[in-house]
Amino acid sequence: MEKIISAIRLTPSAFGLQPYRISIIEGDTLKQAIDLHSWNQDQLSTCSQLFVFSADSDIDNKIKTYLKLATEAKLAEITEDAEFDYGKEAKKFVKQMGPEWAAKQAYIALGFAMAACAELKVDSCPMEAFDLKLLRKILNLPKNLEPKVLLAVGYRSPEDVHARSPKIRFTEKDLFDFKK
Repeated sequence: MEKIISAIRLTPSAFGLQPYRISIIEGDTLKQAIDLHSWNQDQLSTCSQLFVFSADSDIDNKIKTYLKLATEAKLAEITEDAEFDYGKEAKKFVKQMGPEWAAKQAYIALGFAMAACAELKVDSCPMEAFDLKLLRKILNLPKNLEPKVLLAVGYRSPEDVHARSPKIRFTEKDLFDFKK
C-alpha cells in the first residue's frame, strides 16, 4: 500500500496542483454499499482496497496551498517575488483547459497507481460504472470533490475464472500510427 500511495502522491500534474483527492476504502461494509450502486461488479466486493479518485474543483485553494508549500521549500521561481506570477498563470491555464481538466489529472494519477500495482504484481481494475450521486452521498464528499473513477486493488483468487482467461487486446497495427 505504501508504494502504491507513494506512486499516486508523486504523480506529475499540470502546475503541480494535483487537483484530485483519493478516498481509500478498506472496510467491507462501505465497499458493499458502493457495490450496490455500481452494477455489482465482483471486483468491488472482493478487493482488499478500493481507491476512489475524485476531481477537485476548488482550484483556488489548490493554488494557494501549492504556493504556500513552494514558499516553505524556498522555490524562488514560484514564490511571490518571482517574475512569473505562478498563481495568476495557473488560474488562467485551468480556466482555459475547462471543467474536465481536474478529472484528466486524476486519470494520470490512476495510471501511476495501476503501474505501481503492476510492478508490485498486485491486481488492479479501474471502473467507471457507478452512480455518481449515490457514491458522493455514501462517501460524504464535499461539493468540490466529484468521483470520477474507482480502482479495485488486491490479489486475485486462484479460483478466479478471469485469472485463467487469455487477455484479448487489439494488435499494434490496430492501435498505433507512426508518422514522419
